[in-house]
Amino acid sequence: MSAEVKNNTHLNRFITVSRAEGISFLLLVFIAMPLKYAAGMPLMVKYVGWAHGLLFMAYIAQMLYVAYLLKWDVLKIIYGFIAALLPFGPFVFERSLKK
Repeated sequence: MSAEVKNNTHLNRFITVSRAEGISFLLLVFIAMPLKYAAGMPLMVKYVGWAHGLLFMAYIAQMLYVAYLLKWDVLKIIYGFIAALLPFGPFVFERSLKK
């Protein structure tokens, strides 16, 4: 397997994790938390939050690995980290990677 194909595979894996992390964050903020506070359903936050936490860690790990493989500069890594902290951030960061 050539280095370019290997790097592309890892980038695609990162994008998949990024999308899952972004969706889990949106579910947590816009569905689970309102259900907890408006409808008294705290279990949604527990389970969606747990899944989001795992996906967040996978996002950071994959981002750092891809950053190492593709030799990203520190600023791009910081943008990727900040993107994971903002709703819709991973989708915006992914779009910037495709350019």
